[in-house]
Amino acid sequence: MTQVAKRQFNVYLPNDLIKRVKHASVDADESLSSFVERVLEEYLLRTSEERER
Repeated sequence: MTQVAKRQFNVYLPNDLIKRVKHASVDADESLSSFVERVLEEYLLRTSEERER
């Protein structure tokens, strides 16, 4: 599998949301970075498909 180059991307979020995302990544047995990447990709794919309808 080819690895994609990655860069750091800082965002500011409410403390409660950060806590919930961290817990969700643990529940999904994923690193925080992998979890956020997957969730963002799924969201963007879903919204792109919805716009095409």
